[in-house]
Amino acid sequence: MSYRIAVDIGGTFTDYVALDEETSALKIYKSPSTPKNFADGVMNCIEGAGIPLNEVSFLVHGSTIVINALTERKGARTALITTQGFRDALEIGRANRTDLYNLRFQKPTPFVPRKYRFEVTERLDKDGNVLIPLDENDVKEIATRCKKEGIEAIAVCLLHSYANAVHEEKVGKLLRELLPEAEISLSSEVIKEWREYERSNTTVFNAYVKPVARKYLDTLKEIMKQKGLQHEPYAMLSNGGSATFEMTKMTPINVIESGPVGGVIGGNELGKILDEKNIITFDIGGTTAKTSLVYNNEVRLTNDYYLERTPIYPGYPVRSAIVDIIEIGAGGGSIAWIDPVGNLKVGPQSAGADPGPACYNIGGTDPTLTDANYISGRIDLKRFLGDKYNIDIHKSRDAVAKIASHYNISVEEAARGIIRIANNNMMNALRLVSVRRGYDPHDFVLVAMGGNGGVHGPFLGKELHVKKIIIPRNPGVFGAWGMLMTDMRQDYIQTRVTPIVEDHLDAINSIYFELIENANDVYKSYGLYDVYVTKAADIRYVGQEHTVKTPIPGHTLDSKDIPLIRKSFESLHEQHYSFKLETTPIEIVNYHVIAYCKVQKSEIKPIKIQGSTKDAFRTSRQVDFDEYGLIKDVPVYVREKLGNNNSIQGPAIIEEKTSVTVVYPDQKATVDDYGNLIVEED
Repeated sequence: MSYRIAVDIGGTFTDYVALDEETSALKIYKSPSTPKNFADGVMNCIEGAGIPLNEVSFLVHGSTIVINALTERKGARTALITTQGFRDALEIGRANRTDLYNLRFQKPTPFVPRKYRFEVTERLDKDGNVLIPLDENDVKEIATRCKKEGIEAIAVCLLHSYANAVHEEKVGKLLRELLPEAEISLSSEVIKEWREYERSNTTVFNAYVKPVARKYLDTLKEIMKQKGLQHEPYAMLSNGGSATFEMTKMTPINVIESGPVGGVIGGNELGKILDEKNIITFDIGGTTAKTSLVYNNEVRLTNDYYLERTPIYPGYPVRSAIVDIIEIGAGGGSIAWIDPVGNLKVGPQSAGADPGPACYNIGGTDPTLTDANYISGRIDLKRFLGDKYNIDIHKSRDAVAKIASHYNISVEEAARGIIRIANNNMMNALRLVSVRRGYDPHDFVLVAMGGNGGVHGPFLGKELHVKKIIIPRNPGVFGAWGMLMTDMRQDYIQTRVTPIVEDHLDAINSIYFELIENANDVYKSYGLYDVYVTKAADIRYVGQEHTVKTPIPGHTLDSKDIPLIRKSFESLHEQHYSFKLETTPIEIVNYHVIAYCKVQKSEIKPIKIQGSTKDAFRTSRQVDFDEYGLIKDVPVYVREKLGNNNSIQGPAIIEEKTSVTVVYPDQKATVDDYGNLIVEED
């Protein structure tokens, strides 16, 4: 036998999916995440599932190691080398205050303190021409200082190096000779885009996490090799593709959002199978809820990612191609609390895996969304986690009683309030990716996944008025399944402001050719050859600040392509900003080449499921359906026993190994040919 395996670390659970390449049968496993050493959770899943690694032909891993190192400030002691006069660009940042009238506002503290920010004599102009040659003696003096200070990683970000990397490459060569024990990150290897502050911070982040990521990936790879793994493992990247561990170690910043993107990729692949081009994915796990919009089967990417950004805090910019996901602190472990003025809040704080919700009975005492759902009768945790925890609903009631006593209401009413607020938070996120970006939810299906996707998805889809709600097979590990559907991917972005006119077509084609050649060379250096590319560009009207990501034809461009590119750009611009300027010239700001390397994937086929609603009926219980009130004798079904085309009329609860689906009174759920639950208005 041969298996393809995906392991995805979440804030609460680590998910495991194994796909049999011969039969397409799935084996799933969940284990509590191990925050003290996430590799333990990975190996717990691998060993608990019982499939020997010597039978594995492909293994992909979604990791939180990078984002945890950044948020917990547990990276390497890092230095920054930049052009003379630009030492403080990292600290100055941007002047656009997110909270304009906050007199107590504090700017983000740079990850590199000023004493470790060094300057070298050199200068390029915006086109990459050398104005002042590099003084190599400056570099040697800085290397001596870094060695004395015990610096573990060095970020190099010289002015305009995106246009010409010659000075950065010289600095990197010297540093690697003088400080072989330090990790070196060159901005020209990490990000070839303008914006000095954003480029500097991204390069610093890459350097900061590089030693941590290298150690984690090397250690995990070695353990898996010892356990029998015979192939190079892969890491899930934030751009929706994958890369080998060896490739990932060079630019670990590209896995900053490694875990959440698997669900988006999986949702898109599911949409292709079901002939649905427009999809809203919603992944509700134990710690967060994550949503993304897929239009015409194209996963949206963004380069405007900010770590720790809030409505009143600007956060830290990361310029890396990342699947456009909105993430909020609204998962099963999200803690309900009362703010200083008496308002009930849910999240973003989470009980996580340790101590977990109160009902887990391992030390948690705060009321969580999981406790509220348990009290409302929507979930029966003893069915799912009884083998891992000594589940106790009385602990849930004791925790939620703190909220109830504050408002002088019953525990049941308090639980209902917690669920309502969590649903409102989730609905706001769904509207952010759809309505507020000019998309009509009526044209979309909602793919609800994660351990809590089926619990909240049917209500949210009903309120959002989507066409239908799809609860995939094994929704609790669907993000890991999505990782098995990815090809390898690398994004190459180059800033070069170029008018889109016939006189510049040769220059435009030349830049794309250079990026494509670079992509092929990188893959070849790792022994990978089955490469294909797509092209895009960040385009704007001349004189404008913002750009719009626009697809570019894959062939060598000629004059006939100019009006087609303009039409595509203006259509997207009007959708995003509600206007277009038909007579204003347009220009490319950033060239973007997406280079894929095909990974063999098993075909997804219809499955025959024998069963009936009668066979699937397990019991009945009282369930609180909020606006429908408390309904007695709600039937509870076992999903695995529901056959193809079986329909369940709401109100109903459908249980499975990793999740629960709540079907509301005016809905029905039907099992399709692929084993998905299709929830629609009755």
